[in-house]
Amino acid sequence: MFIILETPRLILRRFTDTDADASLIYDLNNDSEVLKYLHEPILQDVANAKEILRDIILPQYAFNFGRWATHLKINNQFIGWCGLKHRPELNEIDLGYRFKKAAWGKGYATEASAATLEYGFEILQIKTITGRAHIDNLASISVLKKIGMKYIGESIIDDCPVKTFEAYNHSLKSQ
Repeated sequence: MFIILETPRLILRRFTDTDADASLIYDLNNDSEVLKYLHEPILQDVANAKEILRDIILPQYAFNFGRWATHLKINNQFIGWCGLKHRPELNEIDLGYRFKKAAWGKGYATEASAATLEYGFEILQIKTITGRAHIDNLASISVLKKIGMKYIGESIIDDCPVKTFEAYNHSLKSQ
């Protein structure tokens, strides 16, 4: 297991090829409430989950970015993912997270996101990290605010109306 970081309650690790067989992505992306604000289709089967893992998640690891499987330390239960994604089409590094309903309202998204932001700044030396949430997703907007990201405006990204937030690495000198 390639652990990226740990928090008091969570372990964030790289996904592996076998995670699709374990249905981690499928179970997460097969819940209409989890996907409510994302404008993504519900996965039809585990084969769809394997494609997402192979084509979207795993390739990011070559650049030290990625969405990381997030587990509870207490019992190793998979609760979702959190991580950084390089989006070359937008010239940005995006902070994202997605958690199962059973993990909502417990502070896990805030805990994982704050640690991910710190990792991006301190370990990866990223200058600016962007976070977005659907304009109606008040819980995700709250997470972005809690971790200190600053609101910069609304836009349409991936056919979705979003509020955009940014955080800056103040330890890096202006270039």
